[in-house]
Amino acid sequence: MCAHFTLSAPTERLADEFGIPDPPALQARYNIAPTQLIVAVALKPDGEHRGIVRVPWGMVPAWADDPSAAPRLFNARAESVAYKFGECFRERRCLIPADGFYEWKAVGKKKHAYHFSRTDGSVFAFAGIWDVWADEDVKIVGACMVTTTPNELVKPFHDRMPVILPRESYAEWFDPMTSGKRLLALLKPYPAELMQAKQVGPKVNSSKSEGPECLQAS
Repeated sequence: MCAHFTLSAPTERLADEFGIPDPPALQARYNIAPTQLIVAVALKPDGEHRGIVRVPWGMVPAWADDPSAAPRLFNARAESVAYKFGECFRERRCLIPADGFYEWKAVGKKKHAYHFSRTDGSVFAFAGIWDVWADEDVKIVGACMVTTTPNELVKPFHDRMPVILPRESYAEWFDPMTSGKRLLALLKPYPAELMQAKQVGPKVNSSKSEGPECLQAS
């Protein structure tokens, strides 16, 4: 799974990466954690143009009777997303921009944090889905990212990793005509040779830490 990630890229870089004119100004963040607001790229109601929205990281299950007591879903497994979240997978797919994510590795009695990113340091996108839980009085919007088996770089740290979609797959991911079979084929580990890992210090262990110090080497 992925429990913390970063998005520090300038807003204009996101605009170029995702084809979004006049995006809202975004603050650099270095330790995004579950339940916090995240940036998501999704199709606008016209079904053609993309837009940026801020939504909570975590979906309330559609089957929940009481949203205040239901668990928030932060990750969805690629192997089961099509049948566990069928409607979301068919109709409410999104991209979650990032430029890195964290995993921890136990060494003796301590856990050391590592930041995973592209070798070129560029912004990328996690595959995501979103949903709305609603009744007569409440509407709760949330998103979660899709995870898959790890590549060789991430494998020593965790048995899951977020699905990173290459830029050339964005259009297919958004296209309502893309078949379910093809969508599932996109949910694969990102090539390890295009990624790097760097050990960072303990600042990232606290979700209260949000500044660039989270990326300082230990």
